[in-house]
Amino acid sequence: MQVRGRIRVDRRTKHLIQRLEPGEIAVIDHYGIDKLAAQGLIEARCRLVLNAAASLSEEYPNEGPLMLLRAGIPVVDCLGPAVLSLPEGEEVEVKGGVVFFRGREVARGRILDQQTVEEGMARARERLNEVLVRFVDNTLAYARKEIDLIARPLALPELKTRIERRHALIVVRGYNYKEDLRAIRTYIREMRPVLIGVDGGADALLEFGYTPDIVVGDMDSVSDEALRRARDIVVHAYPNGEAPGMARVRALGLRAVTVAAPGTSEDLAMLLAYERGASLIVALGTHSNVLDFLEKGRKGMGSTFLVRLKVGSILVDAKGVSQLYQGRFKGRYVVQLVAAALLPLTAVVLISPSLRQFLRLAWLQVRLLFGF
Repeated sequence: MQVRGRIRVDRRTKHLIQRLEPGEIAVIDHYGIDKLAAQGLIEARCRLVLNAAASLSEEYPNEGPLMLLRAGIPVVDCLGPAVLSLPEGEEVEVKGGVVFFRGREVARGRILDQQTVEEGMARARERLNEVLVRFVDNTLAYARKEIDLIARPLALPELKTRIERRHALIVVRGYNYKEDLRAIRTYIREMRPVLIGVDGGADALLEFGYTPDIVVGDMDSVSDEALRRARDIVVHAYPNGEAPGMARVRALGLRAVTVAAPGTSEDLAMLLAYERGASLIVALGTHSNVLDFLEKGRKGMGSTFLVRLKVGSILVDAKGVSQLYQGRFKGRYVVQLVAAALLPLTAVVLISPSLRQFLRLAWLQVRLLFGF
């Protein structure tokens, strides 16, 4: 393999994707590339992925590397930290797993192929039961520490947006979020739910032409535009009250409120909707199972387990809804529709002498026009 191209460098793949141009080389530091990251790199149409870390996880069979290879994007990983020191926007050359910059070797790694990836995934799958046991133990331990999250009402500030007796749609920019949002467009149009974007989920809403009512999160992956257009901004603070995300909001000249709570910003968004009296909570793109959390590098899901116990009676998880059914156009549907439309017309013609006379004259005009 020999590739030459311009590079974009970032330790956080989700930030790099936002500025990655088609045909460029992505330089990342991403252990166990997950599906969402792979999907973003594929959609950005990058030419090559250079990963300082190992792309395959030893804890679970992550599908990211396989997705990239199947999309025709080569992956060179285990390059080490030196590759991250390459200057942004410069051109590098990659020959057989070795990265050169201005003719000098910078890093050396392994070229992934489909067989290597599938074998690595198989080994991880064999160890998955052991990982699951540790994950459940951690989840229960976290749940015991965070029980106040559901045992006591959350101290929430007043918001401009009214949630009471309305549906609330919580959007997280998770895997396949675009397909799922597309699948529920009719629901959004008819029910007009409160639109809550969790960090980058606010930008997902903007992509589809929706304006987020509320943005919830630590403000690390949401755009300035989404923050400016939202009616309410809720900064997720640590349990001790520290809220690093507030500095960014203030720098934009915007007003926001903070809520101190353990767990994830997705958990906070659900509790916010629940405590404010939502009649139904629809969650899209959220993380709700073991593999979701392993992909995020989390060792447990105590807060999410507790929150879903609390709000479960009004929670509908729309993640993956686009996979339920994919309609196909069939010719017989058109025939049936036309037949259904002709039935009432035929009935009117039969009972209306004047209309019958009109149709006879029209038919005569057609015959004269075409000479038959």
